[in-house]
Amino acid sequence: MTKKDDDILCLEKQLCFPLYACAKEVVRKYRKPLSVLNLTYTQYVVMIALWQYGSMTEGELGQKVCLDSGTLAPLLKRIEKEGLIKRQRQEEDERKLLITLTDKGIALKEKAKEVPVQMKCCLKLDDEEKQQLKYLLDKALRGIEEE
Repeated sequence: MTKKDDDILCLEKQLCFPLYACAKEVVRKYRKPLSVLNLTYTQYVVMIALWQYGSMTEGELGQKVCLDSGTLAPLLKRIEKEGLIKRQRQEEDERKLLITLTDKGIALKEKAKEVPVQMKCCLKLDDEEKQQLKYLLDKALRGIEEE
């Protein structure tokens, strides 16, 4: 194996590493503002989807937030235990769980509006750079989902 062959395994040449490290650090930065809401980052993302789209099945929710049922089901149980959502079996198809916000879950939305405001300065990018980064990440995610 030549030096050039080893070059492909340099950490600095890996696109996946800065994506991973940046995502990990951004999620870490979310801990403090989310602690006020008593939510983890993943729970917060689930709540955002429910605030935006309303009631939906567990499968639909999983698609919206890119989580499989093995990850989503226990997470939903914890959120339900906090009284933020209800999980109900569908009469027409008992295999499907309908996820609905409770009054407490709906009320939490007002407090949650502070989180993006607090996180705005997390990335040292101007608004145009943030839009460009979001565009590229969305494009990459669509490409991964199509495979």
